[in-house]
Amino acid sequence: MIHKIKELLKETEEFSVKSAEELESFRLKYLSKKGEISQLFNDFKNVPAELKKEVGQEINILKQFAQEKFDQFKAVIEDSQTGTETLDLTRPGEPLELGSRHPISIVRNEIISIFNRLGFTVAEGPEIEDDWHVFSALNFPPEHPARDMQDTFFIDKANEILLRTHTSSVQVRVMQNTKPPIRSIFPGRVFRNEAISARAHCIFHQVEGLYVAENVSFADLKQTLLYFAKEMFGEKTQIRLRPSYFPFTEPSAEMDVSCSICGGKGCNICKYSGWLEILGCGMVDPNVLESCGIDSEKYTGFAFGMGIERIAMLKFQIKDLRLYFENDVRFLRQFKSAY
Repeated sequence: MIHKIKELLKETEEFSVKSAEELESFRLKYLSKKGEISQLFNDFKNVPAELKKEVGQEINILKQFAQEKFDQFKAVIEDSQTGTETLDLTRPGEPLELGSRHPISIVRNEIISIFNRLGFTVAEGPEIEDDWHVFSALNFPPEHPARDMQDTFFIDKANEILLRTHTSSVQVRVMQNTKPPIRSIFPGRVFRNEAISARAHCIFHQVEGLYVAENVSFADLKQTLLYFAKEMFGEKTQIRLRPSYFPFTEPSAEMDVSCSICGGKGCNICKYSGWLEILGCGMVDPNVLESCGIDSEKYTGFAFGMGIERIAMLKFQIKDLRLYFENDVRFLRQFKSAY
């Protein structure tokens, strides 16, 4: 059978076409359903198992060559019949497909848009920070475990230069350089020394928010987050706040939203609880305000922070965090219509 394939390959190489009739003869002989190549595929079932791989490869080479030859002949004949050049030399060499935004960018932009409607501005800061902006100014005690090498990427341990572990460092910079009222959100990339898995990564993205003014209360925080949840996940979304602890807020809470997949009835996504945790929040600790030069007797404020990957996982039902960083075009193409 290999011998027959090579003979057919030689025939197609030597085959010459000068008219539409000869082109059709070429197609019928080699590429039609009753042609030579189709007959080879029919006979392939009789090939011994140990030779199937080799024979299959040879048949495919022959088929591809014959198809390319046919296409070349067809283009030449069509040009000769029209008498004009059909190739547009001004066209790009390859078709340029419309790209898609990354799901992290889609969700980040949507979060920013929601808080912009509430009057929050956007502020950004450096990813390489010092200990004071990342920890000390935020009321982290010296013995706090987040300062340990297990959680933080230190660039210069002696001078306490590190990759920021949260965008709260931008909050500190804004409070240092802006007089209240302050109403801003802080999107950005952060880094933590964690093992990479389906639910954790050493690089991820956050959006934190800060509102500092006179007479800011926990009720203001609750209504702000309720508005955000309904805009992000749907009008029927409910929230609940559970007591928690963060060094830079007091009181502190973690916020859950009702599961949009099951409508709060319970499913494997929400672990049959009907609720999904999405962010931490609380009233800014007076010590943080004072360390940034803001009078805690006159001003109060609230702060919150959420992981963009977490929101995107809930919104698009993505189950593996690592997909965000692999740049697999099959994954990214799914989000063409999401912006």
